[in-house]
Amino acid sequence: MVRTPRPAGDFFGYNRKVLTVEVTPQDVVASRFALSPLIETMHAQLVLDGRAQAGVHTRWVARHREPYRELRRRHPALGAITAITGNRGSANVDFIAPPPAGLSVPFEAELAAMRRTPVAQAHAEIARTLADVPPVAPWIRELLFGADVVRVLADAYEALWTEIFSAIWPRLRAILERDIVQRAGQLATFGWAAALEDLSPQVRWREEGRVELRVGGEARAHRLGGRGLLFLPSAFTPGLGAYLEDAWPYALVYPARGTAAPPAADGGGALAGLVGRTRARILAELAVPATTTHLATLLAMSAGTVGEHVAALRRAGLITGARTGRTVLYARTPLGDALTQGSIG
Repeated sequence: MVRTPRPAGDFFGYNRKVLTVEVTPQDVVASRFALSPLIETMHAQLVLDGRAQAGVHTRWVARHREPYRELRRRHPALGAITAITGNRGSANVDFIAPPPAGLSVPFEAELAAMRRTPVAQAHAEIARTLADVPPVAPWIRELLFGADVVRVLADAYEALWTEIFSAIWPRLRAILERDIVQRAGQLATFGWAAALEDLSPQVRWREEGRVELRVGGEARAHRLGGRGLLFLPSAFTPGLGAYLEDAWPYALVYPARGTAAPPAADGGGALAGLVGRTRARILAELAVPATTTHLATLLAMSAGTVGEHVAALRRAGLITGARTGRTVLYARTPLGDALTQGSIG
């Protein structure tokens, strides 16, 4: 069964222990990155429900709190879902969060995979999960063990996606993709130590081929057996999550960099007056390296317009570009950092 990700620090009050994952050269080759709009929808619901801290999403949650409450009134299944997902330190059902197949799988495809779950399988997973958590209300049990439970839960997530989450997804997807582009480049060029260096304070790479994770639960060792790791960046997960059950590919869910709220509309006050509002916003976004495509999505501008501003900033020595595969990843130079942070004086 899938275990809820454990965040860094004592956020949920867990006593963390060292879990070791042994990595072979075959595992390095087999490892990959992926995105899941369905899993992010599930994580967002935890925040909307107040079961996880909002953090940088506080304003977004405040804006959508009442619409979400109304949605729960119309879809009671959103309340029932809380019994079988997000259980900290306990098992959760697998069928509502199928492993993502890649970077560009749409929400509709993931939801369709969920809808294909046999009812008997869903009931079995629900029964195992409920046996591991405190008793739930009778109406929740009745809904979860109903003959149409898969459809009802899928309809609830579809409504949550359509009415609330889909609007923010293009920006979040760009944030997650740029994290992947940079980290995958580090993995391919410099190896696991570089790629995992700032993944989370809870993870450490050992030169002898071991990944050490500090998560809740018992201390134990895992062998990937050539299956590799699935790396899943998340905009809503505050810390590292280890998925090491056989029902899933072995995976690490980690907080993506650059998930903070968009820069202010004035692009940074004095800096905007110096280089222009759009270029100031680009410099602010490049606190995390990004491609022009990602920047265009984050700033809601055309790729051509962003490209012109990027070229100007590059000529001024404020940003630099490095090719990663077929894309160019732009990052601030030390001069760009100093200018953006107001440390030139």
